[in-house]
Amino acid sequence: MKLLFATFNPGKVAEVRWLLEQAGWQVLSLAEVCPDLKLQETGATFEENARQKARAAAQATHMWTLAEDSGLEVGALGGEPGVISARFGGREASDQERSRAILARMIAVPDEHRRARFRCVMCLIDPAGTEAVFEGVCEGRIAHHLRGASGFGYDPIFIPDGYAQTFAELGMEVKNRISHRAKALQQLIRHLQGRVREPITDRPGT
Repeated sequence: MKLLFATFNPGKVAEVRWLLEQAGWQVLSLAEVCPDLKLQETGATFEENARQKARAAAQATHMWTLAEDSGLEVGALGGEPGVISARFGGREASDQERSRAILARMIAVPDEHRRARFRCVMCLIDPAGTEAVFEGVCEGRIAHHLRGASGFGYDPIFIPDGYAQTFAELGMEVKNRISHRAKALQQLIRHLQGRVREPITDRPGT
């Protein structure tokens, strides 16, 4: 069974494939299905952006389509970078540059005030146009330095609750069990298991 994940981010594709393919879904990315599609992220919330991207990709392909928007919310920064997490520090900034920009703004913030969370909102659209939304949150704190080489985005500076290591130190196997994206995907999988009883036939041309 095929599902289009409406993103060009290879890190996100790898995480989503890891869980959904275990549930019997073949996950395809935009790079594989619709490489010229331009996605907009003009919403004021993660949900608005997830719906916006899912609708555009579903309309273009008529496939089962999943899109998500996610980001880091830092308490000491008033919830920033939030919905602009992927663009924080400028669209051309690297993941490491964005993480260093967060650390620079928090250089004098003590441990007890370094609380943060990763938030992920997913929107699933079936070929009939029915939408379903799922949300996952992972609570934690911001490290004082970049640590670890695994993952992507802000993983080297985020320490999830219950651990002493950052996501980048813990590695993909642990992250894919406890992350914000994993929690949203677990809800989505339960939803799909309740809805999909028979193999799905893709529409012609998809």
